[in-house]
Amino acid sequence: MQASRVEVDGVELHVGVTGEGPDVVVLSGGPGCVHYLERDEIAPAGYRCWYPEPRGVGRSGGGPHTMERAVDDLEAIRAAMGVERWTVLGHSWGSDLAVRYAVDHPEAVEGVVGLCGRGPQRDRHWSEAYEAGRPDEPVVDIAFDPGVHASLGASFTEWIHTPDLWRGLADCDVPMRFIAAEHDIRPSWPLAQLAALVRHGSFETVPGVPHDFWSTHPDVWRATVARACSIP
Repeated sequence: MQASRVEVDGVELHVGVTGEGPDVVVLSGGPGCVHYLERDEIAPAGYRCWYPEPRGVGRSGGGPHTMERAVDDLEAIRAAMGVERWTVLGHSWGSDLAVRYAVDHPEAVEGVVGLCGRGPQRDRHWSEAYEAGRPDEPVVDIAFDPGVHASLGASFTEWIHTPDLWRGLADCDVPMRFIAAEHDIRPSWPLAQLAALVRHGSFETVPGVPHDFWSTHPDVWRATVARACSIP
């Protein structure tokens, strides 16, 4: 794994890179977590993968920010690295950010691969199911920044309440593949709805794995994301 520093509006952002082939930018979750997916052993083979650590987190400078700022950071990194178009692969919160990025900048995105995301909703029943399952969820210790977590969470809520949210999603021509984990405590129906809403969407469930199967089942993760990135 190699690392670069990209300056965006006076702030240096950490970007890891590994592999060779078509470009894939990998977004981790949280929001506000360090980039827990930045590991050679789980990178999909046959791709050049980019790992931007979020602004204000871990090895990146800056602080609390909005989803709009996060999208702008991704665009600045893409331009700085000389990438014309890339697939956007996001896990958990990263899946939701990937969707917004594709809607805002479809010209830059070959496709979206969203794993174990929440989807653009704050549904009470979804939240109740999530909270009920938390005591039984496998614990994966991931560092995060509380300030960044809070600011991006608030910005997410603002985004899903915008009047043109569903129009923008339905009109988006970017292929989007949504993947759920069978034993995720996060209900998967929002991902299935997204797959049915967008023009070129698909949905599937990986059997026998929890939310963080990049950690618990790394071989399954690597095979799953490599296959998903290869689907035209």
